[in-house]
Amino acid sequence: MPTEYAHTNIISQDWEKLAKFYINVFDCKPLSPERDESGEWLEKGTAVKNAHLKGVHLRLPGCGDDGPTLEIYSYHEMLDKPARPAANRKGLGHLAFRVDDVKAKLDEIVHHGGHPLGDIVTSEVEGAGTITFTYATDPEGNIIEVQNWK
Repeated sequence: MPTEYAHTNIISQDWEKLAKFYINVFDCKPLSPERDESGEWLEKGTAVKNAHLKGVHLRLPGCGDDGPTLEIYSYHEMLDKPARPAANRKGLGHLAFRVDDVKAKLDEIVHHGGHPLGDIVTSEVEGAGTITFTYATDPEGNIIEVQNWK
């Protein structure tokens, strides 16, 4: 089998609440079954002692029935993350969604408990077109880019 992208994972304080955010704001679709996993196999695979997680996979919009998912889990025991999100922090930077109207989507993000992070800007990218985008955060501080290309 050739290599194929499978999913992106977010570890959430409240997986049900965060999943609803992505369902309501970005039209992600929940996939059955919801997960409630624990055991030696999970401890060994994750290197997390007493690993126990709950969560769900969400089908990402525009990816089709077999496309990658957004996996949102909560572990029974979790480590804290830095208090303030930063676009230049090492590690996973952000999730990006193409939208028709960046301002309207930012308003929707805020309405559902997210927060603006940057300004809405428009710039010509030589050889690629014109991008309008901004960064925001979901209710748990994970960075989201909303963008529109022309």
